[in-house]
Amino acid sequence: MNKPELLFDYVGHLPECPTWDHDEQALYWTDILECEIHRFQLHSGEHKVFSFKEEPGCFALRENGGFIVALRSGIWLTDAQGQLETKIGDNPNNPALARFNDGGVDPVGRFWAGDPVGRFWAGTYWGPRDYNGALLCRVDNDLHMQVMQCDILGANGLAFSPDSRWMYTSDTPNHVIYRTPLNTQGEPGLRQVWKTFPCGNGRPDGAAMDSEGCYWSALFDGWRIARFSPQGEILEEYALPVRCPTMVCFGGPEMKTLFITTTRENMTTQECAAYPLSGAIFTLNVAVAGMHKPKFKEITQ
Repeated sequence: MNKPELLFDYVGHLPECPTWDHDEQALYWTDILECEIHRFQLHSGEHKVFSFKEEPGCFALRENGGFIVALRSGIWLTDAQGQLETKIGDNPNNPALARFNDGGVDPVGRFWAGDPVGRFWAGTYWGPRDYNGALLCRVDNDLHMQVMQCDILGANGLAFSPDSRWMYTSDTPNHVIYRTPLNTQGEPGLRQVWKTFPCGNGRPDGAAMDSEGCYWSALFDGWRIARFSPQGEILEEYALPVRCPTMVCFGGPEMKTLFITTTRENMTTQECAAYPLSGAIFTLNVAVAGMHKPKFKEITQ
């Protein structure tokens, strides 16, 4: 069985949202608490950091270059150097209590010049944790932003089935993965509970989908990642040398490399010393190729 290996000599605070750029053969990710987006080019080993004044909870690459990024106060378009260009909308939550968290681009929607035009989804994390106050938002290609789902404590685990019929999300603090049906226009129906997790065995965090329709989840507090069948059965599990993986994504030349982000957020000095790779990024070679993440393409008049 393959084992996770270190990507390179790096340890972050709260790495999240790993995103593979096939054209550049580079991995991007955000370190939320350090207010950074990172880029690591596999062949050259070049490591670049884009700094922001607020926490970038999630982001996606734009077809025209740059990012669409969900900062604490709102969602923005940036240029290729990460400089803010256009504000799309404010955080629909109270930004003092909730920042953006997991998000990405859907594979469903309009087609322009033969290319799929995805929409950007971004969830929030309700800081006080006193009730399910987080939200899941969507930014359409015309830059219209709207709230799509609520009754969430910590939005995570966004992924889409290969046939574009299902959207998967997780609520990490509530130990649950949801599945939402999508119509032919990519509009969501009623959310369903797909899988729940007992306390003390890991919580479903960030996720990715492979080409066979299996859902890969980082199990926060669970020391591992897992692959689930479309029916929710555990097919594979891979142990990690750290307690808290945060998200996975597919990449590499054949899309058969799984990149795994991890965190050291809220860990004591003693735990960080005992598990010094907490916050590192790992790679895992897998047998089944993953789905590409589409880039966001805005359509303006």
